[in-house]
Amino acid sequence: MDTKTGLDLKYKNTPEYAKFLDENDPLKQFRDQFYIPMVNGKESVYFTGNSLGLEPKHTQEYVLNELEDWANYGVEGHFHARNPWVSYHELFPELLADITGGLPEEIVVMNQLTVNLHLLMISFYRPTKKRFKIICEAKAFPSDQYAIRSQVKIHGFDPDKTIIEVEPRPGEHTIRTKDILKTIKKHGKKTALVLFGGVNYYTGQVFDMETICKAAHEQGALCGFDLAHAAGNIKLNLHDWNIDFACWCSYKYLNSGPGGVAGAFVHKRHIADKNLNRLAGWWGHDKDNRFKMEKEFQPIPTAEGWQLSNAPVLSMSAHKASLDIFKQAGMENLVNKGKALSNYLLYVLDDINKRAPEKIIEIITPRNENERGCQVSMLMLKNGKEIFNALIKAGVIADWREPNVIRIAPVPLYNSFEDVYKFGEIISSVIQ
Repeated sequence: MDTKTGLDLKYKNTPEYAKFLDENDPLKQFRDQFYIPMVNGKESVYFTGNSLGLEPKHTQEYVLNELEDWANYGVEGHFHARNPWVSYHELFPELLADITGGLPEEIVVMNQLTVNLHLLMISFYRPTKKRFKIICEAKAFPSDQYAIRSQVKIHGFDPDKTIIEVEPRPGEHTIRTKDILKTIKKHGKKTALVLFGGVNYYTGQVFDMETICKAAHEQGALCGFDLAHAAGNIKLNLHDWNIDFACWCSYKYLNSGPGGVAGAFVHKRHIADKNLNRLAGWWGHDKDNRFKMEKEFQPIPTAEGWQLSNAPVLSMSAHKASLDIFKQAGMENLVNKGKALSNYLLYVLDDINKRAPEKIIEIITPRNENERGCQVSMLMLKNGKEIFNALIKAGVIADWREPNVIRIAPVPLYNSFEDVYKFGEIISSVIQ
């Protein structure tokens, strides 16, 4: 029995059982608020929200409102638009507080993910001759690797001698927390920064961010996270976990459009520190004096002080369209449904493996629901690319990662348990 829903979770891989779960889903109405891509004249099984979230149906209205205000007001839209552009970014901290577990003053929406990572590393990677190393996960997303290596080079250090990567043990796919902690302790006196992804993009593993951050602080290092695959997917408590900084994109689980505006978090203990290095821009300057155009930079004593330029309103309007849905649904509800969807998906995949003449699928995502979000990564042991291509033709929109992994992510806002069942039927027929 599921204590959160009261449902009997003796799973069954049947259409009737999937429909039963959907009928008892308190979030089932939100699917109708999204456009579901069509394949061969039918709704697809869209399991790629971990790469690009679907478009809310009211996004066009939100964007058109800003286009209309631009047409009607011109530059005066900065002050007279329905949502004045000069303060547009101020709409977001309250909306993102529940999603990130940050305080409103710790949150800012700006730029794109890797831009924000660079800006934050300027402030929080401050190497010295004695303390200069960065500890991170092995095979982090390439943009993180590029950012880290380039920041190390800027400070005059050799990346190969400076960056310490923690990797899975031989024969394992995920990284053990104890190995991360052991590495932090081993290199702690020489470590300036511990920087991980909140969720590994390849395996879907959720890292124990609170424990990692505590270990980094005990060694005198700072700690940050790339939350690209975590924001809108898993429960976050950035403030209470004492995370120094974090950044995320909005186009995956946050459904804010391709290349959508990103976000950043800076813990309260840092936001008013004027001594931190930073790349300054006029939109991060004290609001009362911003338009005096003075030479000396005076940062806003919130996360807004890391802003460079004025708000990209059209992109932000699409972001707000999605975040308004998150506010209606509630992050705790979404997390609970996400776990239920992935639990059912794992059951279906296990059932397929049991019935197959030989094992074709190996799950490399953690089985512990507290160590994963929506994403389930399938290591294909045979004919992986052929199976993936057949899935696409059959109406399943999934994601292929070299050399042989199919990533799928049933997203609680718009995916259903029936989607999971249909996916199981399709991949089972493809394998056979």
